[in-house]
Amino acid sequence: MDTLSHALWGKGLFGYRGNPWLALFFGAMPDLFSFGILIIVRLMSGDYSNMIGGGPPPLDSIPWWVYINYDLSHSFVSALVCISIVHKFNKNISFAMWAWPFHILLDFPFHSKAYFPTKLLYPLTEFSFDGLPWSNPKIWFPNLAGIILLFMYRKYKSV
Repeated sequence: MDTLSHALWGKGLFGYRGNPWLALFFGAMPDLFSFGILIIVRLMSGDYSNMIGGGPPPLDSIPWWVYINYDLSHSFVSALVCISIVHKFNKNISFAMWAWPFHILLDFPFHSKAYFPTKLLYPLTEFSFDGLPWSNPKIWFPNLAGIILLFMYRKYKSV
């Protein structure tokens, strides 16, 4: 799923308890930890070769560390360990952090094995699912509708 959708789902579902920006961040964080860092590295090095023209970058142009960051940030193991630690110190922040495992839950069925499959329990297992890509209109339009309905619900529930 696209990073913006993840961020909006995170904010809509887990940002209503006083940490909307934190929930927005944790909704996007797994993608930011992998591809966000890659974009920053490429911008700082002046390498714009795979940033123009849209579409995902070819797999052979992606450094090895992005794969590790992706697998770690898209794992329930990593997410739940971090949330458990934070929960001991601040329950409000840990609630906003639930946007992170929700991100993983959304990615699992909507990534194919050909391009960054989501390994739910990495590093315990390499298991992944060969899902439909989120760019498929059968996925993209219901995703958009769901986000709109969620924010309408939040708006009218708070009135």
